[in-house]
Amino acid sequence: MDLRSPYPYWLLRHGIINTYPSLQENIKSDVVIIGAGISGALVAWELTMAGHRVVIVDRRHAGTGSTAASTALLQYEIDTPLHQLIKKVGQDHAIRSYQLCRDAIYDLQKICKKLKDDKLLTLKPSLQFASFDSHVKNLEKEYELRVEAGFDLQWMEQRELRSVFGFRKPAAILSKDGAEADAYRITHLLLKECIDLGAEVYDNTEITQINHQKNGVELLTSTKCRIKAKKLVIACGYESQKYIPKKVQELQSTFAIVSEPFGTKDFWHKNALIWETRTPYLYLRTTDDSRILIGGKDVEFSDPLYRDQILSRKAKDLERSFADLFPKISFKTDFKWAGVFASTKDGLPYIGSIPERPHTYFALGFGGNGITFSVIAARMIKQMIGGKKDDDAPVFSFNR
Repeated sequence: MDLRSPYPYWLLRHGIINTYPSLQENIKSDVVIIGAGISGALVAWELTMAGHRVVIVDRRHAGTGSTAASTALLQYEIDTPLHQLIKKVGQDHAIRSYQLCRDAIYDLQKICKKLKDDKLLTLKPSLQFASFDSHVKNLEKEYELRVEAGFDLQWMEQRELRSVFGFRKPAAILSKDGAEADAYRITHLLLKECIDLGAEVYDNTEITQINHQKNGVELLTSTKCRIKAKKLVIACGYESQKYIPKKVQELQSTFAIVSEPFGTKDFWHKNALIWETRTPYLYLRTTDDSRILIGGKDVEFSDPLYRDQILSRKAKDLERSFADLFPKISFKTDFKWAGVFASTKDGLPYIGSIPERPHTYFALGFGGNGITFSVIAARMIKQMIGGKKDDDAPVFSFNR
């Protein structure tokens, strides 16, 4: 699957951070992970730190699929509002999923501190505004439910919102808990740490067959090399659907632009993450090199050719939407790209195992919270492979 258009900002900014060989021989390991994006890297890091021998394989270069295209806004709010999610999965699971996503932001901050790069993740508040007057009632309901669940929020009426952020919208929720990250760089630093601890990473290694055996799995590559392992983790994102007998995802394409660098690092109140209530929603963040990143204008995924053909038009749409919010900020696009993402029936990821694939675990962080979902998946899969029960497993199971 063609997961993104050419020239995403993060890939152009950082280039090839690390290189990894392709697999040229038969090998054995405790755990083999398919997917060397941020999901696979987080799982590999947790398992390697727990003492497992780990092999990570990817048919591309590591981190150059969806990870390179990620806009990496880290929020606990999933794509399904809490008041709607409660109706879909029940109050306990809905609230718990939001709490786990909030915890994942700070868990990833701790991981990034261990990687010793202070530009990997920056904590930021998150502002969600009502796109229309008709959305205020549901946003108020959302605010009340989140406050009751223990989230640190501030309700902002139109006048205060305009005073603090400088644009006119009916109302908004300002949340303390959010962050922005550099997913591409985090991925490569995690993989380096894993290698230093004995893990093996192989680029350009396509898995063509998976054989589930009595005591483990055997993977066959396109070059006829074999990988034997006790456990398999599938963390290849939206391409994982082919390993699952039932459909669990709907594909969309999203679009993003990044400005030229500005002479200031202060654009709006605390450079908060900004997004809205309409679907699909517009979202904004800043970067550590004084740029503004804008994303949204999603469409149903049809084919990569069409997606890339409409990229320039979508970029102009994003520029106009930004100008409506901040007419005094002169935004000039420096980079633009499109990427595929998947949604699920309830906005939650799929984490865990299915009967059809013994000795196998899935880390599928679908939706706008892919990175925080992947942090959760890495912890949970470490527990599962270690033979320990995880009380949160039912929240994200395939049986929900």
